[in-house]
Amino acid sequence: MTQNNNETYKILVTGGAGYIGSHAVLELLDNNFSVVILDKNLPNAVFGDYIYNLPDEKCRFIHGDLLDLKLLDQIFKEYNFSGIIHFAADPAFVSQNSIYVKNYYTNNVISSINLIDLAREFGVKNFVFSSTAAMYGNPEILPITEDSKLAPINVYGYTKSIVEKMLLDYGEIYQLNSVRLRYFNACGADKLGRSGEAHDPEIHLIPNILKSVGTDKIFKLFGNDFDTIDGTCVRDYIHVNDLASAHVAALKLLIQANESGETITQVINLGTGNGYSNLQIFETARKIVGEDILFEYDKRRAGDPGTLIAENKKAHLILGWRPVHSSLENIIQTAWDWENSYYRNIKK
Repeated sequence: MTQNNNETYKILVTGGAGYIGSHAVLELLDNNFSVVILDKNLPNAVFGDYIYNLPDEKCRFIHGDLLDLKLLDQIFKEYNFSGIIHFAADPAFVSQNSIYVKNYYTNNVISSINLIDLAREFGVKNFVFSSTAAMYGNPEILPITEDSKLAPINVYGYTKSIVEKMLLDYGEIYQLNSVRLRYFNACGADKLGRSGEAHDPEIHLIPNILKSVGTDKIFKLFGNDFDTIDGTCVRDYIHVNDLASAHVAALKLLIQANESGETITQVINLGTGNGYSNLQIFETARKIVGEDILFEYDKRRAGDPGTLIAENKKAHLILGWRPVHSSLENIIQTAWDWENSYYRNIKK
């Protein structure tokens, strides 16, 4: 399967106007795939005002909901999809009160059931699922492998585990090929400035640090007494462009397997295998923006593990994938470039 003939493959990307989804769409287009985006959240989506500038001949945007079975049926009848990359879901940072718990099960589980069953009905055999390392909860052993115990500590992680199990069952019964990608801390922005992180509200550390530049905001770092290099939490940060390339690599693997009559169901971690501490994030951000960024320590949050790092050997072995954009300097530099171009120009 070469890059030159990828235009024969039409891919449905749900949630393709969001942060990670938009970067995957750009990676697909860069690899000459034809793309249909289905997303219900355009007003808060990363592409924002310029989603319609995507090349019409290779990419179509449909504003719609996976709960709309009539619309889904129309889409599957109109397009002969070669594969699906499924990002659409309620995100992990939504407060989990009684209202949002229902939303998680509706938007993460029922929506996925609709999509997966239509893939079965229309014979779309190749399915890449945006899963999460949140399924591991607070791990007992590091680095975290794909065989680590699943113990999600929130509804978001649990709903993702339900969809993973459904894909396993559909693979066994209906020969639906799938790769479930469990990724760690997504960050950074497209190196060409075509997309970046623009959540509303934004709770992730790196974009919030950059948004504070030029203000008098003082950040709180939760805990400086962890058993880490400097006492602050350590996380495995992976650049969103590396995540995007892994999704395309997984899709290519599934298409090749299907064309040779194989059935594949794989779960793969996406991380760097290394970690950066909260303090290292601040120090690197200060260096890149050339300004001081104020913070103070607060007590650690209950249940917050000191270190979360992925084992990524399986991604190397199965996908032939390695992270190439995920140095901390590149992560923060691309995020800063995006912050300046998007929020200080486009959003004026």
